Amino acid sequence: MFATKNFSPSQLALFTALPISLAAGLCFLFLDIYWVHSLIAICCIFLCSFFIFREVLRRFIYRKIKLIYKFIYQTKASKREEFFYKNVIPQKTIEEVEEDVQEWSQKKNEEIESLRENEKYRKEFLQNFSHEIKTPIFSIQGYLNTLLSGALEDEEMSVKFIMNAARNVDRMVNLVNDIDEISRLESGTQPLHKTHFIIQELIKDVFESIQMQTTEKSIRCSIKKGCEAPVTVFADQEKIRQVITNLVVNAIKYGKQNGHITASIYRTDEMHALIEISDDGIGISEEHLPRIFERFYRTDTGRSRNSGGTGLGLAICKHIIEAHSQTIHIRSKPAVGTTVGFTLQIKPK
Repeated sequence: MFATKNFSPSQLALFTALPISLAAGLCFLFLDIYWVHSLIAICCIFLCSFFIFREVLRRFIYRKIKLIYKFIYQTKASKREEFFYKNVIPQKTIEEVEEDVQEWSQKKNEEIESLRENEKYRKEFLQNFSHEIKTPIFSIQGYLNTLLSGALEDEEMSVKFIMNAARNVDRMVNLVNDIDEISRLESGTQPLHKTHFIIQELIKDVFESIQMQTTEKSIRCSIKKGCEAPVTVFADQEKIRQVITNLVVNAIKYGKQNGHITASIYRTDEMHALIEISDDGIGISEEHLPRIFERFYRTDTGRSRNSGGTGLGLAICKHIIEAHSQTIHIRSKPAVGTTVGFTLQIKPK
């Protein structure tokens, strides 16, 4: 039995017409018809059968294939597509069509998987955002209701409640501002104002600006020995200041008492520099690292919320660095510490 898997319609028609014509020839022999007439009849039957079967198969198969391609493209056929249907498809083997369908199926599966991931991410984002915004709102509501219920008569209590409500308002404002900034960075509507500046000087400015926070935990901040040589980078200075500030504040928040925060700067090649902010704090478990730059993602929900912040700091860092067409990464180990590094374009020598 012939394996018909790789046959074209013409070959199928040929192998179908051949046994029919041979069967007709045997019938003519049994009927004792003159052999010349039998041969002519066999040839006629063979040719007629071949052309009939071929046309039937081609029309039937390629009509079905045309429907498949129309389903794949899901659009009204243009002149180019009509030419494709009439001239290109009939030249393709069934195997080539099968490959096209498999390729289309794979792309659709990837799109479906991407949509599922996006839907999961959207649900998590809405859930986290709802939780983040409800906490200060309920706090403000509680303070105001208490004041309206008679606490206004107690001046000391009133001032305390109003200050607490104001802090929660600031928390909501910071949350909205952070989300707005991420949205603008993602959409590309926030332009970057790139200039040349020395990255070590910027890091020192950040260390000085958060000195009060480091003093509270007796944390020392310094630039790693051997990395003091000035490196001039080309980037948006204020955006990079925000990145370094977020990373240093995180290092303080999760750093240990009497700890150390170190900034390292390395030239990776003639076009890029690697800037790393390291701490010797509590560290992060390996299972959290792939998601650490997601919005609102927290490795320890309770402790993170108590320590303040919007949960968007690292997400903002990621978007700022990617807006510079650079990369950011993190490595960490529990009880050892965390290092966050990012690359920047440098001024050629």
